[in-house]
Amino acid sequence: MANRNEIVSFLDDYLAIGQVSDKSINGLQVEGATDVSRVALATDAALATYEKAHAAGAQMMIVHHGFIWGGLKTITGRHYQHIKTLINYNLNLYAAHLPLDMHPEVGNNALLAKISKIKRIKPFGEYMGTSIGFGGTLPEPLTLKELEAIYEKALDTKANSIAFGPKKIEKVAFISGGGASTLAEAITLGYDCLITGEGSHDKYHEAREGNIHLMYLGHYKTETAGVKALGDKLKETFPNLEMIFIDEPTGY
Repeated sequence: MANRNEIVSFLDDYLAIGQVSDKSINGLQVEGATDVSRVALATDAALATYEKAHAAGAQMMIVHHGFIWGGLKTITGRHYQHIKTLINYNLNLYAAHLPLDMHPEVGNNALLAKISKIKRIKPFGEYMGTSIGFGGTLPEPLTLKELEAIYEKALDTKANSIAFGPKKIEKVAFISGGGASTLAEAITLGYDCLITGEGSHDKYHEAREGNIHLMYLGHYKTETAGVKALGDKLKETFPNLEMIFIDEPTGY
């Protein structure tokens, strides 16, 4: 068992949540039990994940996507339902959005790069003056199909690629979730492939005109590893805590 405030203080410091501009309100979004023995990890804050966390006996949830974005103006509708449920369950809710995407050890993008053993890693994906993702060079050139196979196996997903890059891929950039907005930066920096979760209609022609591969692996599938790794780190620091992962795929 551990004290909630000690856990929150560790997470705030380890993730440096105050050092990046973000639409998400990162940190402890809703306060619950003071004493925590079990932590539920999930990608999304949702009534479905709260129910599973409560059923599993958790006193705290750590999620990548919280439910407070830009602050609360009213506590009605969906916000009311979320807050009511969390308070009724005495369940702490901690959110880490961009701080978890960009973290060099447990971040979604660092872990995506690690899957294909990327070398010469550099920051990539600028957002409001901060790089959220990573880019680098593959150990050996791969075809798009070969690179897809690596990620399909590692993430248990199906790649959906827009193939306009070279036959052999050497330089790859990574931005999890909805990171296709960084496509122009990837093109400018000379990457052969941008790997992300999902994109939009207009990215097809942008990729075509930029002679680059754009690989979509699913928003959810690219943003589960980070919160799991964060749970492992938390367990190292607080050995008495029990971690459980709640898998609630969205299909996107």
